[in-house]
Order: sequence, then C-alpha cells, then structure tokens
Amino acid sequence: MIIEPQQLLVFIAAGWLLNLTPGPDVLYIVSNALKSGVRAGMVASCGIALGCCVHVLAAALGVGALLAASATAFTVIKWVGAGYLLWMGARLLLARAPDAGGSPSMPPVTEQGAAEHRTSLRAVFLGGFWTNVLNPKVVIFFLAFVPQFIAPGTENKTLAFLLLGLLFTFNALPVCAGWAIAAAWMGRRVDALQRGMHWLDRIAGLMFIGFGLKLAVTDSPAA
Repeated sequence: MIIEPQQLLVFIAAGWLLNLTPGPDVLYIVSNALKSGVRAGMVASCGIALGCCVHVLAAALGVGALLAASATAFTVIKWVGAGYLLWMGARLLLARAPDAGGSPSMPPVTEQGAAEHRTSLRAVFLGGFWTNVLNPKVVIFFLAFVPQFIAPGTENKTLAFLLLGLLFTFNALPVCAGWAIAAAWMGRRVDALQRGMHWLDRIAGLMFIGFGLKLAVTDSPAA
C-alpha cells in the first residue's frame, strides 16, 4: 500500500489548500484569464501542471536532493528562475496601453487570425511551464511534502513518490481551473476592470517582479 486511506484524504485536502495560496503560478493563471478569457487561463494551468510533472520526476530521480544539498546548483537554478520572473514583470510593465476610444472591435476570423490565436495559446502554455520549472523551490517542496504521506512499509518508494507527486499535480488542476473561471468571469462583467486592463498588466508586472526578487533572496536549503 502506497498511502493509508485516511492519509489520502489529508493529502488531497492539503493539496487543495496549498494551491489556493497565491503565488507566481496563480498570478500567471489569473492574469491570462483576465486578459484573454477562461481558455487562456486553462491553458496556463496545463502548462504549470506539466512543469510540476518535471519537478516530480526530478525529485524522484534525485535531482531535487542535489538541489537541496548543493548550494551552487540551487543558486544557478534560482537565478535563472528569478531572472525569468523579472523579465515577465518588466514585459508587463512596459506593455503598451490600448488606444483610447473604447474596446476595439473584434477582427474577422481568418486563417491568419486563427494561427495567431493558436500561437498565443502556445505562448501562454510555455509561459506557465517555464514559470513553474524555473522555480527550484517547487522541487524542494515536493521533497519535503510528499514523503510524509508514503506508507512506512512501501517497498518501491521511488514509484510511490512519483504516483503521489502526479496525484498532487492533477489534484491541483480543479483549483487552477477555479482561479481561471473566476478571473475570466470577473474580467467579462466588471466594466471598470475592462477599461483598466492595462493597469492590471502594470500590477501583475509589479507582482511578478516582487516574486522574482523574493526568489532571488531565497537561501539554499544547504546553506
């Protein structure tokens, strides 16, 4: 048995609570859903979930233990992740505001427009993936959190870790979807929010920069 039945319920509930906590991933989902609708928020969630799968695999294979033990390895990944978050924040801060005169009219649907839409969603997906993958704190979290729920008598603890890590990741998808739906609903119905959408970009940019700076000053677990 990989996990005791009563522990499984605790594991699922803890996963939901942890994923309700605002962070770079939640901010990425909400900002994309506000600007581009629920589909963009869902795509962002899928990109983040794939990033979590990478962390689960890395932790199960021992890469996470290396990051926890090696200050140098942790620092390299940390600065890459912090740089990425700072870059995203700066891009949002410097984004051009829409022209005055109300909301632009919807362009006709053409093959070129459809291709651009697919490319945009691809960019949203990849942005979510890299936002998660380049944060070394995620793999350290999995190393600290998941083993607590593995049943003591489990023979193949690596397989158990993988299964529980993937369960945590997929368990997070309903919460992420909830963030996306709520943000898209708010974006459609609050006129002031629509008129001030470029200010939301500025706010999101400042928050991404804040998360990047916070990650930059995070000490390695090995320190």
